[in-house]
Amino acid sequence: MKELISITSFASVSALGSDPEKIWENYLNNHHFLTLKEFDDFKTWVAQLTDQDKHAIEDVKNSDNKYKNLDPSVLYTLFVARKAMEQTNWKASDNFGINIGSSRGATSLFEKYHKEFLATGKSSTLSSPTTTLGNISSWIAHDLQSNGPEISHSITCSTGLHSLLNGVAWLQSGMSEKFMIGASEASLTDFTIAQMQALKVYSKENDEYPCKAFDLNKTKNTMVLGEAASVFCLEKGTKENALAFIEGVGYATEVLKHNTSVTTDAECFQKSMKMALGTISPDEIDAIVMHAPGTIKGDQSEINAIQKVFCNKTPFLTTNKWKLGHTFGASGLLSLELAVLMLQHQQVVEVPFAEPQQTPKKLNKILVNAVGFGGNAVSVLITK
Repeated sequence: MKELISITSFASVSALGSDPEKIWENYLNNHHFLTLKEFDDFKTWVAQLTDQDKHAIEDVKNSDNKYKNLDPSVLYTLFVARKAMEQTNWKASDNFGINIGSSRGATSLFEKYHKEFLATGKSSTLSSPTTTLGNISSWIAHDLQSNGPEISHSITCSTGLHSLLNGVAWLQSGMSEKFMIGASEASLTDFTIAQMQALKVYSKENDEYPCKAFDLNKTKNTMVLGEAASVFCLEKGTKENALAFIEGVGYATEVLKHNTSVTTDAECFQKSMKMALGTISPDEIDAIVMHAPGTIKGDQSEINAIQKVFCNKTPFLTTNKWKLGHTFGASGLLSLELAVLMLQHQQVVEVPFAEPQQTPKKLNKILVNAVGFGGNAVSVLITK
């Protein structure tokens, strides 16, 4: 990277809540925030937003008559984008860019309108504009009155960190001085979960921890879906109000042998982590927030990649999916949020059922990983 990128604010909403202090408090306990939800034909584990946040998002929905027909994925992002803006000195006249991605997009509305079409042979007037992927970024721009570029994309589970890559590219190109990046996922529908169950990756556990992300001794896949949205405000250079700095980014795609898997040693992760490190010694990395989806092959392949890159000195490893579920496109940014919080509080967050690790004396550089179907990996290096 040409120069550091400042993270000047961030906001999220997930099963852990939406208040940064409460989120950190929830990270420090050994409880998960997964609940059993009844669907039409089955009951399974999910990570839902809190009732308090759902009420607040309902207020957002009612704040503008045009918002009443929007998908939850858009409303979640409106909620957190407003929160992030409150923490900055940004103005609409700054022409900041916006890049919000989503793996599944307007899941609820798409399924609703499709059922309607199958039943009646007709489609509602607003079915198209409210289900297009780009409507997340465009509605955020409308709500914040931004005049800068708007980008939307879907790159499976690494969507959020690809938003960050795009933001960094725009800032370093000189075409923008400020960029809001983010991702949103509102995919807790029966059809979406049925798709994951069909892949044989969804959790059927009934013990203390339904999702065993980073448990390398598990004998079953234990992925659990969650809903969430997260945004970060990025600025070019080193700003005095920066919460953390982006020091390196890396990305890679590997040739697939199967639609949903990566190689045993996750070659894409090896390449993305090495690229993010650049000339920095692997010994300088204090911790890694892993992707670790809770599947047998997914967790192990990432560990293998980390061991290949870091050899005999593996940094402290952690993940948050056992606690707040796999939030698809938003997952990488929730991992980034965890990394920033650990830097701020100078404290690691342990996975209660994982093998004990040596705790670093200080946290200065943390690596964040994400990978998605298609073998596309992204790694981001942040520092104090």
